[in-house]
Amino acid sequence: MVGRRSAGARLVAPLSLVVGALLVACSSAATPPATSPAPASAATSAAVSQPSSSTAAPVLTSAPAVGTAAVASAAVAPAAVLPATISPPTRPSVTVSPAAAPSTGVAFVDVAVATLWHLPSSPRSVDASALTAPVGVRPWLAAMTTTQRRELNGRVDSQLLLGERVVVDQVRDGWAHVVVPDQPTPLDARGYPGWIPLAQLTFRAVRTPAQEAVVVAPTAWVYGLDGVRLFEVSMSTRLPVSSVSVGTVGTVDTSLPDGRAAVLHSSDVRVVEAGGAPLPNTSADVVRTAQLFAGLPYLWGGTSGFGFDCSGLTHLVFAIRGVTIARDADAQARGGRAVARADLQPGDLVFFAAHGVVHHVGIYLGNNTMLSSLQTGSPVLVSSLAAQPFASEYAGARRYVAVA
Repeated sequence: MVGRRSAGARLVAPLSLVVGALLVACSSAATPPATSPAPASAATSAAVSQPSSSTAAPVLTSAPAVGTAAVASAAVAPAAVLPATISPPTRPSVTVSPAAAPSTGVAFVDVAVATLWHLPSSPRSVDASALTAPVGVRPWLAAMTTTQRRELNGRVDSQLLLGERVVVDQVRDGWAHVVVPDQPTPLDARGYPGWIPLAQLTFRAVRTPAQEAVVVAPTAWVYGLDGVRLFEVSMSTRLPVSSVSVGTVGTVDTSLPDGRAAVLHSSDVRVVEAGGAPLPNTSADVVRTAQLFAGLPYLWGGTSGFGFDCSGLTHLVFAIRGVTIARDADAQARGGRAVARADLQPGDLVFFAAHGVVHHVGIYLGNNTMLSSLQTGSPVLVSSLAAQPFASEYAGARRYVAVA
């Protein structure tokens, strides 16, 4: 995640890079184990810049990378791998709720944002509010120091939104090992792999609705039928539509994955046909959507309006318009259509690499600038491609939507 991570080896060293006086770090995804990972100590199997999707891992350098997913590109030789040093975590307990009885098969996220952990042993005591149902996303983020946020590297692999579908292939001690079909990765052909507390999932069958309400605000509140706030959700969250009311405050009646009735404000959502895109599939709107998150603090593994790593931001702004791209930067660098630097247009994705490892991704804005989520301690912001290390680490661009 010097930006995010690549999908190379999971055991990698943190990347950091100096952009003027700004320290930046992103990551990529690691190479998947042959079988589902055992709940060993996070200190022995942690990935550090968010994951990328190649077989090589980022290396520790004096001028590290900048994106969430860092992966070795096919055109360059793989980089050396250095061990990551992570203190053994204090593991908070996880309670299985009756609604999340141990099972396998298709399940759905039943909290506002579920964090995908590298191992069941990865969470620390400070992460306790991220493991509950309902989840305490904002209290979790507020409780962490910058150092504790940085230490999410190697512990957190990604995040999922309310209602997102997963496939559970293993259950152990209150945890579910899942793959996430809507987050493509070279790590697993079925989808992004990781661990989620069982209490944050529901195995309740979800019917396909005629219409869905998709959150288009950076975040929005879900209300009970009595008008009381239940919890806050992220942009791109999809819920089935029961009915739409027009009044002083327009509302959309919906239901949650666990079957509870709920209400959304019409101003926060767009109602679309099931599976439809609520936002235009154009480069101009990609830029507009991404700019809504300017100033949002970086979050390793983040994929929501509460915080992003570099490739988490790009993944969401395309997903909400019906374009599924890889989860990690290195894999994103191999999708879409290659674009020559002289032909860059706003909305294109620009990539940066060091030692053959793509470590950062940003959204091109025009005038030789990009918007990206940098490293822990930094927000989503605009950077010049002429500034170092971007100028010397530029590694190409890809186009995923029509220029408009």
